[in-house]
Amino acid sequence: MMKYIKSKKINIKDDTLAGITVSLAMIPEVVAFAFVAQIDPLVALSGAFIIGLITAIFGGRPGLISGAAGAVAVIFVHMIAEGHKKGMLFDTPIDNMGYYYLLGAVILMGLIQVGAGVLKLGRFVRLIPHPVMMGFVNGLAIVIFIAQVKMFSHKELNISPEGVKEYTNIFMQGTELFTMIGLVLLTMAIIWGLPKITKKVPAALTAIIITTAIVVISGMDVSTVGSYIREGGGDGLSGKFPTPNLELWQNLPFNLDTLLFILPYAFLAASVGLIESLMTMNLVDELTDSRGNGNKECVAQGAGNIVSGLFGGTGGCGMIGQTVININAGGRGRLSGVMMALTLLTFILFADKYIEQVPIAALVGVMFMMVIETFAWSSFRIMNKIPKSDAFVLIIVSAVTVIFDLAIAVFVGVIVSALVFSWENAKKIRARKRMKDDGTKVYEIWGPLFFGSITAFNEKFDIKNDPDRVEIDFVESRVSDHSAIEAIFALVEKYQAAGKKVVLKHLSEDCKVLLYKASPIFSDVIEEAIDDPRYHLAANPEDFPKPLSEYKF
Repeated sequence: MMKYIKSKKINIKDDTLAGITVSLAMIPEVVAFAFVAQIDPLVALSGAFIIGLITAIFGGRPGLISGAAGAVAVIFVHMIAEGHKKGMLFDTPIDNMGYYYLLGAVILMGLIQVGAGVLKLGRFVRLIPHPVMMGFVNGLAIVIFIAQVKMFSHKELNISPEGVKEYTNIFMQGTELFTMIGLVLLTMAIIWGLPKITKKVPAALTAIIITTAIVVISGMDVSTVGSYIREGGGDGLSGKFPTPNLELWQNLPFNLDTLLFILPYAFLAASVGLIESLMTMNLVDELTDSRGNGNKECVAQGAGNIVSGLFGGTGGCGMIGQTVININAGGRGRLSGVMMALTLLTFILFADKYIEQVPIAALVGVMFMMVIETFAWSSFRIMNKIPKSDAFVLIIVSAVTVIFDLAIAVFVGVIVSALVFSWENAKKIRARKRMKDDGTKVYEIWGPLFFGSITAFNEKFDIKNDPDRVEIDFVESRVSDHSAIEAIFALVEKYQAAGKKVVLKHLSEDCKVLLYKASPIFSDVIEEAIDDPRYHLAANPEDFPKPLSEYKF
């Protein structure tokens, strides 16, 4: 995996320089996301500034970088296109109506995320298994690598007869390609070699400055941030300070039709945004040997999106690529995120001409080094040492991340891990059988009894050939859920239907109460006189504030 970095005292210089470095790496990525969503790059950059600033100040994970992320932008593409069409059908047609629907959806997305934080849903990120985490970072590294390879091409704008904009990539060739590769390798070499000489200056930022200086002084004709924006139809980086978008309230109809139109997109974007943010937070926790607050991060992400929508910016979430750059550059505190946002705003307002001169090759080199740092190379070494189920989860999460989406990959990984866990525990149910002197057959149950193991549990009993009296002893078993209780109930009914007497021993008080409620027949089936402190019903520790020894089971 990535280098494990112990937490250290926050350093103002490191945070400041790391924030500047991240802002440089963020611009082309945010602009690229704007092209995907077919919105003005300044809309995405404004959103990146607002979300990044708010989450840096109020978020639950210092060092985490948030901005206008691609996973969120992709979700809104279809909504924006459909919104433009709906705007043309109004009594008074409205141009660019998809943009106003976007702002409404971003605000609703933020409200949903705040709700998730208030309901303390952020804790569920702790349930993500380690193989899912490794698969996540491996897939992420591959996705970032593929995205950077696309930078070795030019965008060509095509407009269909219906007015739909489409961009095709034309791969570089000849001298242009070799120049691009040379500059990328130069940037990577500086980032790799500079720390071996001195660690007083950030390697990534130094590499960007040196590569940019070489390009400017030599007059090389290479792709730059400015040319990249203009290729996509933009006018450049120059903009203005974000202010509340009053046109939103004038043009967006506040009615049920609008809510039903934007709600599915807002909910999906909120879910994807929170999953990516919390996964990024989890990764930073590992890298810095510290613990973030998932619920606080949910609220901050939501607040950032609400304000971004109100100020005319797009939605966003935690950006794992930029976060890794920040951590590797020494950014640990909230100041690094604040500096990223303020530097981004400064570039937009005052330094647009300078930042537009930065060659894309320098930023690609930074991202390639991040890919090398991000990929869990140890996964190759441990593949034959870990359980096959964990190896399968790791591979499937990596593949789904590349083919579909990071959030979908996490969902799939957690579900597969849960199914594997249930399957493995289902096989642990055992029944030791013995006969008493009086002819009673005793089944001593071992292992967890839950929804996954009830089939194996039922197979242990030979109702037809058992004697007239049967005892089932649960002293070494755990009755874990309602499915287990239903299985016990059904088993007792089968024995009684066969005319045989069955006795249940060492059931917990909770389990007995539920069985008594299920049917009065259990009053003669459960043996109350026996109590064994080894047995307990699986429960949430929070339900027992006192030591367990003070409770009678």
